[in-house]
Amino acid sequence: MKVIQDLKKYSWILMATVPLVFSSCSEDIMDDINKDVNHSVDAQAKFILADVITRTAFSNQGGEGNTYASAYVEHEVGTHNQLFYAEMRTAQPSSASTYNNTWGSLYTSLKDAKLIIEKCSEGGPQAGNYVTKGMGEVLAAYNLALITDLYGDAPWTEAGDYRISFSPKVDKQEVIYQAIMSYLDNAIVDLQKTDSHASGGPAQYDLLYGGNKAKWLKFAYGLKARYTMRLLKRSTNAQADLQSVIDNANLSFASAGDQAAFGIYDANNLNPTFDFQWSRDGLAASRSLVDKFIERNDPRLRRSFVGADWVQLADVKPGTEDYELMAPNGANEEQQYYYHTSAFMFSQTAPTLLLSYHEILFLKAEALARQGAATSVVAPVVKDAVVAAIANTEVSVAAAFKAPTVATYGGLEETTEAITPTEAGSYFDTSVAPLLTANPLKEIMNQKYLAFFGASGESVEAYNDIRRLKGLGENLIVLKNTKEFPLRFTYGNDDTTTNPNIQALFGNGQYVYTEAVWWAGGTR
Repeated sequence: MKVIQDLKKYSWILMATVPLVFSSCSEDIMDDINKDVNHSVDAQAKFILADVITRTAFSNQGGEGNTYASAYVEHEVGTHNQLFYAEMRTAQPSSASTYNNTWGSLYTSLKDAKLIIEKCSEGGPQAGNYVTKGMGEVLAAYNLALITDLYGDAPWTEAGDYRISFSPKVDKQEVIYQAIMSYLDNAIVDLQKTDSHASGGPAQYDLLYGGNKAKWLKFAYGLKARYTMRLLKRSTNAQADLQSVIDNANLSFASAGDQAAFGIYDANNLNPTFDFQWSRDGLAASRSLVDKFIERNDPRLRRSFVGADWVQLADVKPGTEDYELMAPNGANEEQQYYYHTSAFMFSQTAPTLLLSYHEILFLKAEALARQGAATSVVAPVVKDAVVAAIANTEVSVAAAFKAPTVATYGGLEETTEAITPTEAGSYFDTSVAPLLTANPLKEIMNQKYLAFFGASGESVEAYNDIRRLKGLGENLIVLKNTKEFPLRFTYGNDDTTTNPNIQALFGNGQYVYTEAVWWAGGTR
């Protein structure tokens, strides 16, 4: 009882002092109350690198932006819901919500790539890790290019940092491209150095090349070739720039083993093309694409399509039922499980290509053709490109026939033999070479277009090519959808609803049909 009485005796003292304790500590407590003490609030650059690579490949290059682009360039046909509306141009191409996920993901990737650069720069916590910094610079250039290629003028210098602005200004595409080229120039320097910080290089966190800086260097040179060609309409010295494309291509990938392929897909981590189609069934086989294969007697025709019964279509010809079930571009019905589909819709584990070996070869071939090189000089490069492209087709087709999820439902039935390099070479000699001789540039661009069809996420590059050619006044790739062609993507509604600078440019969204991006001859 004495203890209790003593506590009561001094309780008034405790009550008097408690408020004083709370008062003196309250600011510290409030500062700490929302802290997550169980998770890190910072990460080394190499850990961030893994996330940026994954997001860039899955969401930005291979994701919904590429899916919509595949319909616009007629690699596929939109047959259900959003993709049907995009096919018919009824709403999706001019809506701010259509590409909002891509818009946000691109800016997240760009912000994180810049963070990698900052951490590995002088004064940063991993200063001295030049190779990791170079990888960050390549990824910053890549994502910044995707932003401006798809959306045109866009926030850049004030973007991604709320300390600067909650409503970042919009920068001109010309200025943005200067930054892209600067990133790549810096990367080329940094990738020839070392990672000297105690934290070490990225190793397994580099999901593209496992820390192989020589391949990253080739990647950087390849992107310089791509973007230099992109700017041809705006070139003040076209011949010099075409030679720069060739020179950078020569320093880039020497084989498919060098290409920037993100292949971390399996039964649970899904190729984004497969992921979309398996969950939504919104795409069907494109008749205009099939026509281009038929015109060339292209062996990819027998490998690339399956029926609704999941049987590979071995012999598609005009006038047959199989041909009629190839969806007519812009004239199809909104109907699922009716039209034939491309085999690539089942390529569950096919890699996403950020930059392919065949693209490098096609860039070099185009530059040579535009320089006026003899067919005897151009043809071997195009032949190598076609053979490499067909080999990539076979990688994705094989992935379709081995797709683990599809296999649980019985799988696809394969009815034809794979295209060998020898057959691919013969196809070039008999079908492509005469067309190349007749019109080198036209056949190069059409073969590049056919190469970009697939599960590799390259339809967005075909979209860029078609718009670039339009800007140059060259109608080399014939599309069959007679409805208006979207010249760009709309800004995402995360910013059309909050940033007055974006709101002013967006208007009602109809500008996507009338205003080309700057590098295609437009003003923004």
